[in-house]
Amino acid sequence: LGDVYKRQYQDNVAAIRLLKELETEQRQATPDEQSILARYSGWGGIPQAFDEQNDKWEKEYFELKTLLTPEEYAAARSSTLNAHYTSPTVIRAMYAALEHMGVKPNTVLEPAMGIGNFFGLLPEQYHSAKLYGVELDSVTGRIAKQLYQKNKIAVQGFEETSYPDSFFDCVIGNVPFGAYQVSDRRYDRHHFMIHDYFIAKSLDLVRPGGVVAVVTSSGTVSYTHLRAHETEADL
Repeated sequence: LGDVYKRQYQDNVAAIRLLKELETEQRQATPDEQSILARYSGWGGIPQAFDEQNDKWEKEYFELKTLLTPEEYAAARSSTLNAHYTSPTVIRAMYAALEHMGVKPNTVLEPAMGIGNFFGLLPEQYHSAKLYGVELDSVTGRIAKQLYQKNKIAVQGFEETSYPDSFFDCVIGNVPFGAYQVSDRRYDRHHFMIHDYFIAKSLDLVRPGGVVAVVTSSGTVSYTHLRAHETEADL
């Protein structure tokens, strides 16, 4: 596994170096350069690259400290627990389910897009849809913008977005997980964990008859079941 993580690290660094070169030159990536950017897979699963005490990763540790700004470094380090990108197998299965349901969206939102794997595997029959993406991490979001230059991508937290309700035909993606909350005045009273917050807000953003298709955990199902019982008791 060590070699796998080292390759992941090297691909990430190559993508970041290219991104910064593109931004310095103020230009968009060519198709060949996009193939390098597309190999960026985030820092999920390799916290050792940020461990000052790990002798086997000493070179990588100091390289990252030099390559990234303090803000970028802090964001990258904090993403090691939940920046896990969705496999193509799962993405294709989700699109197949939508097609089976007869979903033909004109507007699609991915609220935690990473570098946009759901965009990259969009079925041909959905290619006319307008795609919107949101990504909190600055480096990752900027790479996504280079990969999907014609789409509307916001590099900010989902809680900071201001899309109108009932705007999208479909929300799809892999929501972030964790036993923590984000602040959004509209939803704070519900005390949602972050994954449930993403789902609740997505439900408000899809039009009547729209579809929210996301990867989530059994915790969401348990929470929904509990809330249903609480509502029945209130009645």
